[in-house]
Amino acid sequence: MGLFSTISETLRASTQSTDRGGSGEQSAGAYWCHDCSERVLDLDVEGEEPPTCPDCGEEMTFERSPGSTGCAC
Repeated sequence: MGLFSTISETLRASTQSTDRGGSGEQSAGAYWCHDCSERVLDLDVEGEEPPTCPDCGEEMTFERSPGSTGCAC
């Protein structure tokens, strides 16, 4: 069973899925502060308004979409 689970984990990690870890909770994206290079996942944000940067206090920009598997840059 060890070999099978290792192969399964390898294949799951190599997919284009945004849920590679299998957490079940889907993130819609992340917020980014261009000045501080600070990133906050949308799952960590309460409410509908964009969050403010924890370092500088500026409003953060939404950077990712659900289908994106690349970086936010």
